[in-house]
Amino acid sequence: MRRRRGAPLVLAAALGVLASCKDQAPAQQPAGAPPAVIVARVERQPIAPTAEFIGRAEAIDKLEVRARVTGFLYARHFNEGDRVKAGDLLFTIEQPPFAAEVALRQANVQRAEAELRNASLQVERGRELVRTNNIPQAELDARIAAEGEAQGALAAARAQLEQARIQYGYTEIRAVFDGRAGRSPLSPGNVVGPDSGVLVTVVRDDPIRVSFPVTQRELLRVRRAAAEGGPSAAATTEVLVRLPDGSLLETAGRLEFVDVAANRSTDSVTVVASVPNPQRLLTDGQAVTVVLREARPQQAIVIPQAAVQIDQQGPFVLVVGEGNRVEIRRVRLAQGPAGQNVVSEGLEPGQLIIVEGSQRARPGQPVTPRPREAPPPGAAPANPARGG
Repeated sequence: MRRRRGAPLVLAAALGVLASCKDQAPAQQPAGAPPAVIVARVERQPIAPTAEFIGRAEAIDKLEVRARVTGFLYARHFNEGDRVKAGDLLFTIEQPPFAAEVALRQANVQRAEAELRNASLQVERGRELVRTNNIPQAELDARIAAEGEAQGALAAARAQLEQARIQYGYTEIRAVFDGRAGRSPLSPGNVVGPDSGVLVTVVRDDPIRVSFPVTQRELLRVRRAAAEGGPSAAATTEVLVRLPDGSLLETAGRLEFVDVAANRSTDSVTVVASVPNPQRLLTDGQAVTVVLREARPQQAIVIPQAAVQIDQQGPFVLVVGEGNRVEIRRVRLAQGPAGQNVVSEGLEPGQLIIVEGSQRARPGQPVTPRPREAPPPGAAPANPARGG
């Protein structure tokens, strides 16, 4: 009786297992359709070849303001960081001592002029007295010599006056070009002089120069390209600056010159470019990334970086060929725009390359290619399923 009671239970369990296997059988069977992949069509696009270098920003003009006379610093006529223009008064050194020296030298000139006038009159009288034999010729010669000494004294007095005026002019220190004033370490009231160091540094930072080293190999390539492109090839090269946040400076610059000597330790040549800096985003001494870009775009095959794979033999892409079968194509790549590569060899326009789903593709096996813009069916509802 017990065996009969247990038999239905065992049978029910067996039937339950069979039913479960029957429900799961379709899920375990391989899909009949080839795996779906996202493809993109290979096309030629206009691109501007670029090259990046590490450089440093340098102010075109840089003035280290120093005192040329010794005296108390009377006033500072700017705030640190201010924009100044050529001729603006920066510092004033106490002027009364220098003004007094100018007045003293002016008085010496007036005295020398009076002595010269007297000496000239003595010479004229001496000539008349010599004609009347009232004085000997030697006396006239002495008067002529005295006149010459008076002329020399006047010239010396005038030179001393000019020197005093120059010294007085040094009490006012002015900007020689438009720029931006930096930090001023000395405050009014300090004694300043030629040995006091830099009072302030004024830099002209718009435009600003950017210098960067270029290897001899890269320089040779650029020169050959310029020779093939003609005299205007260099003028079509734009100089862009990448800022620390990764963005590019809005205004493009131009190449100015290539140094005449190479660095012996690095075998590189310094190239200097001029870049507009109206917003003052670049400062003197700042390290930057310099991007050289050809202003005239060239037609080239450009593919997404997501389509490129690399193995021991080098880079390759998966191409959907005849019968939608996957093929491996070895490619030669060059640097391209952000997120893309330029293909110099290995692909032709019109071919389909796999950009997504390459892990499901096997060389020689068929796939179901779908345009890159349209996601494969079922992809959209997958997220809600995971969320539930």
